This record gives sequence, C-alpha cells and structure tokens, in this order.
Amino acid sequence: QLQLVESGGGLVQPGGSLRLSCTASGRSFDYHAIAWFRQAPGKEREGVLCISRHGDISIYADSVRGRFGISRDNARNSASLQMGSLRTEDTAVYYCAAVARLRGCPGARESQYDYWGQGTQVTVSS
Repeated sequence: QLQLVESGGGLVQPGGSLRLSCTASGRSFDYHAIAWFRQAPGKEREGVLCISRHGDISIYADSVRGRFGISRDNARNSASLQMGSLRTEDTAVYYCAAVARLRGCPGARESQYDYWGQGTQVTVSS
C-alpha cells in the first residue's frame, strides 16, 4: 500500500515554471512506477509523464514534450514534476499515481495505476 500526497500547485503566469512534488508513505516506493496525470475543467484525466523504478521516462502528453520533466528520489520516497514554459492550457488538477512494476511504465490509462494522490491545482493565468 502506498499513500501519495501532491504539493506545489498554485497560480503562475504564462511562460512561468512550477515544480510539483509527490511524497509517498508506505512500503516499497522504489518498486513502483510513478506517473503524473492531469484533469482540466470539463475534460477527461490524461496521462502526462511517467518514470519507472529504474528512471526510464515515458511521455504520454505530446504537448508537454520539451517543457516538462519528471524525476524521482527513492531515498526520500518522492517524485517531482518540473513544469516550464507554462501555458494557459496547462491549467488543471495534477495527480500523481503509482503502480508496482518491475520494468518500465504501464501506459497512460488511469486503470493501469493502483494508487492515487488527492491532486493539486495548477492555474496558469495572467
């Protein structure tokens, strides 16, 4: 069992940067792939990025390529989403999710992840 808590959301101007954190409690964080999803108002939740237990990265949302990065610190049971060159369309509630997996990331569907945080709001606006 993992409990995930996101932090770091807020209001940022277009073109700005923000770093989200996902802190886990429970067992065996380092055996889990960690992904970030987001849900904009009136839209379905979409996968953004995922990092495997070994640090392999999968990009699920083409719109964030070159602007967002993902990292993890297994010693601190945490993962981060670094967001740059933010756009108004990045406004969403951002969630971290986890699934126990030996290698790689499972994909961009919500059903592929077993543990979820409560989400943190990111608003990009001038």
